[in-house]
Amino acid sequence: MAQPQPQQTAQPQPPHQPQPYAHPGAAGPLPPEHHPRSQPMPQPQPHPAPHPPAGSQPQPQPYAQPHAHPHQQPPPQPHATPYAPQPHPQAQGHPQAQAQPQAPQAQPHPQSQPHPQAAPGGVATAAAPAAPAGAAAPAAGTPGTAAPAAATSRGARPRTGSPIIPPGFPSAGVTTVLAALLAATAPLGQGALTAAVVLLQALTAAGWYRLNGMWPARQGIALAFVAGLSADAGLLLTDGPGSTPTVLIGAAGVWCVLSLVLQLRNNSSPDERLYAVTAGFAATGLTVLAAGVIPAEPEAVTLGAAAVAGAALLRAVPLPAVLSLLIALAAAAGAAVGAAQLNGVENLDAALLGAGVGVCALVGLRVASYDWPSRFVHMTAGVALPLTLATPALHILGNVLL
Repeated sequence: MAQPQPQQTAQPQPPHQPQPYAHPGAAGPLPPEHHPRSQPMPQPQPHPAPHPPAGSQPQPQPYAQPHAHPHQQPPPQPHATPYAPQPHPQAQGHPQAQAQPQAPQAQPHPQSQPHPQAAPGGVATAAAPAAPAGAAAPAAGTPGTAAPAAATSRGARPRTGSPIIPPGFPSAGVTTVLAALLAATAPLGQGALTAAVVLLQALTAAGWYRLNGMWPARQGIALAFVAGLSADAGLLLTDGPGSTPTVLIGAAGVWCVLSLVLQLRNNSSPDERLYAVTAGFAATGLTVLAAGVIPAEPEAVTLGAAAVAGAALLRAVPLPAVLSLLIALAAAAGAAVGAAQLNGVENLDAALLGAGVGVCALVGLRVASYDWPSRFVHMTAGVALPLTLATPALHILGNVLL
């Protein structure tokens, strides 16, 4: 009787074989192949079944139950299709092991649902653009607020008043001292006068670069200063006032070309290079122009220095603009007339020379007052430009009137 029982147990097994093949998409028996290999424990399960001898008939019932389970779980089978190419019929003798993998197969089905993942993915994608948008908004707002703040911080200081700030009494006092030095050394000869002119040229070169906002500009300042020294040397080596224009133009031209060559090696933007070239040309020209004091008539240098000092001092007085200009011109003419009494020059000629020199000095003061100048600009350009720009009038009017 014990022999037919295993036959009865073997008879229900064939129906298990057609059922997985009946469903080609079913992968129920396929995953168990991996499980029985990794799980050898299900083998002792058939042993308790033979212990009850009379339970030979209920034994097919558990086999019928696993049949119901694969029929009840067709949905997960399409998801397990990747396991279809690996059929192994050896696992058919373990129906309980088949039921065990089928249960885990139902678990990956909800896990592998593309729709829930797509939904979070869609939410993530929707949140992702929202996050950059929010991040971009503060980023755009931060520079927007910082830029006006920087603009206000930069613009609040210089724009509180007029951009034209006169040098005032300190620079006028230094201008008076330098003018007195020129007037005192003029009668001593060109050698002594050159020392005072060199000081004037140094202040002119440094002040012009600083007035244009280019600082530190050691190379440009040195280049302009050397150009002035070369002009001084050329004037000292030549004889006669007729060669003065040639020497000055030649010195300015040579050093301007050299300045242009140096600027061509600059790696900055074209606008910056153009600005540097123009500033260098102007500084070189003004420094060379200051050398024109050397070949001028000693009387003209004395009268012109007195006129510049008088115009600078009276222009520093806080008066209305038009009235201040008129008073400064009158002071320049009066100072020249006063100095003419010491040199034996006629008063009319001295007054005309003083008025012409005074106009040039006022132009220099106006230039030194431009664009919210600093104290350094006032003490360099504000001191040197009135005397430097007065050089043409001093030289020309001195030759004509004296």
